[in-house]
Amino acid sequence: MEKATFRFSPRILARLGEELNQTFDQSILELVKNAYDADASTCRIELFDTTRPGGIIRVSDDGVGMDADAIRNSWLVLGKSEKSSETTTKKLGRTPAGSKGLGRLAALRLGYSVFLASVTAESTGKINSLHINWDEFEKASAVEDVLLSIETRRKAKGGHGTVIELKSLRSAVRIDEVKKLARSLILLTDPFADQASGFQVELASSEFSDIEELVRKKYFDEADFHLEASIDAQGLANVRLLDWRGEQLAAASHDELKRSEPEKPYLAPACTFDLWTFLLKAGDFLQGRKSRVGEIRQWLRSFGGVHVYQDNVRVAPYGDLGNDWLQLNLARARSPEERPSTNNSIGRVRMNGKSEYRLTQKTDRSGFIEDENFVQLTAFTLDSLEWLAKWRLEQAESRRVTERVQAQEAAKGEQESLNAALLSVPQEARAAVEVALKKYASTRDREAEALRAEIQLYRTLSTAGITAATFAHESQGNPLKVITLNVKSLQRRIPALLPIEEAPQLLRLVEHIAVSAGALSTLGAATLGLIKAEKRKIGKVDLHLVIKSLVTLMKPFLEGRETTVDLALTQEQPFIYASEAAFESILANLINNSLDSFRRQGTQARSIKIETTISESRCTISVSDSGPGIVGVKLNEIWLPGVTTSADGTGLGLTIVRDTVRDLGGNVSAIANGRLGGAEFQIDLPILGR
Repeated sequence: MEKATFRFSPRILARLGEELNQTFDQSILELVKNAYDADASTCRIELFDTTRPGGIIRVSDDGVGMDADAIRNSWLVLGKSEKSSETTTKKLGRTPAGSKGLGRLAALRLGYSVFLASVTAESTGKINSLHINWDEFEKASAVEDVLLSIETRRKAKGGHGTVIELKSLRSAVRIDEVKKLARSLILLTDPFADQASGFQVELASSEFSDIEELVRKKYFDEADFHLEASIDAQGLANVRLLDWRGEQLAAASHDELKRSEPEKPYLAPACTFDLWTFLLKAGDFLQGRKSRVGEIRQWLRSFGGVHVYQDNVRVAPYGDLGNDWLQLNLARARSPEERPSTNNSIGRVRMNGKSEYRLTQKTDRSGFIEDENFVQLTAFTLDSLEWLAKWRLEQAESRRVTERVQAQEAAKGEQESLNAALLSVPQEARAAVEVALKKYASTRDREAEALRAEIQLYRTLSTAGITAATFAHESQGNPLKVITLNVKSLQRRIPALLPIEEAPQLLRLVEHIAVSAGALSTLGAATLGLIKAEKRKIGKVDLHLVIKSLVTLMKPFLEGRETTVDLALTQEQPFIYASEAAFESILANLINNSLDSFRRQGTQARSIKIETTISESRCTISVSDSGPGIVGVKLNEIWLPGVTTSADGTGLGLTIVRDTVRDLGGNVSAIANGRLGGAEFQIDLPILGR
């Protein structure tokens, strides 16, 4: 009887390397975690000529090192790991950051070859080295056919640790990837000021220095609010809120915090949840504080969001840029008042992996397995955030009630003052003054009624905007990420799995999915972009730059609707004094109107033209399309709120255009059938002096 065993194709190594860690920073981070697990006090990452393919990345540490047996029987055995929540490192008692022995493979596959050199703490006179050439695996029929040699030789100098060099990089390392790596390294071992890990990471890169300087400043003490919440070993929680002076504002016990089944404990690991929130209002913020609002904003752009630490080591991707795992921004979009976001808050969840309800990381390092323990931990953090929001809303409502009472009392006092003043007017003139005051009061009441109607209109617009922002945020999250990742996976695997004559047809279908996903992503990004706070700042706005940026942003969306945009912009640069968001809202509404008319009428040749001309101190922006034109409604009624010919339209877009143009000191007019055959809008705005 012949015996046999499993043999593995070298393609398994490539596939595991691609799928376990799909980002450059997380791949390198796995090697750094190996250094942490080796009880290193310092780990250094050096980049050599990495701005183009063929460069070198060196990762070195001063850990306990490996002898030949450890390299052969542990480091080279993929999937084997002696690490668990119950084990600790030899010297420092750290709980290992790794768990599967697979993470380093993604990093090792970054280059065409790998060089490893290691010296153990017990035998500093010997160096053990290994060289891996991935080309040898590509040529072999099975992984087991490639024999690797471990060389042991004497070493002249003392010291111990491990050096790994990734040579002949397959692709260049982009500057944004280096910045992400720098951020990941800084956050790796909890830089929140109150605890030292005894593990330092160095990156030979200016980006690292810049970000390290940011985190070194630590603005935690200047947060307007500090939320402190915790779960003890019995699953009972408590929470309290401090102001920026450290004085307690409010507190709650377990049954007040837990929204569902308050009598039951949280089945989650014992943990602490801290959240520092900044109001970022210059007038209020500067009172008694040392830092400027701009400094805080820059700091939060790099480190904002809620990060997660298990056994003093950060777990990705929670808190990564774009990973709003607690949906802070979505909750703020649904109910903006008094809620934190990733733009104004920084926080952490910190836990011990040895808890009865410990969380287990996924094999691909994309976070924790989302079992009941994880769900309960998430529920605890969300309950804490909801308690904070409720408290702040109550305070805001109390302020509003006080302000309304004060306004009523002030109005009453002014009325009494007016009556007293009337009595001082001579009798013969008093009647005329009273008539004039009554006319003024009547005019004021009509104006107040018009303002109330306008407020109601914009409340309706706000509701529509909040709904759109909610959809945009949802679509930018997991759904589109999952689609994009799976599309890339299909594009990579289809040619390898299907016959050569069948692959192109299926790839075309996958490409259609990719284009549609891109259009959705663009729409979401455009919607979220319109509500960014910095775009609402008043200042000098370059009209041409805004036009080009918006058209570029909407390009995938326009291409998905087979629409071309022709820009005929004057050579001169027109500037207006306004907010970028104001002009964007004008342009976005007109483009959306054109796209909607194309869809409703089934227009075949779809084109939009945006043209600018300058005359003296004014700029005319013309937006025309090849649609059916303005039909089914009188031309002078298109500006009225609620007037629309679309069954699913709001009738508010052109109202926004009209009101915004007026606010900017301009005029807007429409032509039912313009130069391209469809609707044409002419916007005339005053511009700043040239």
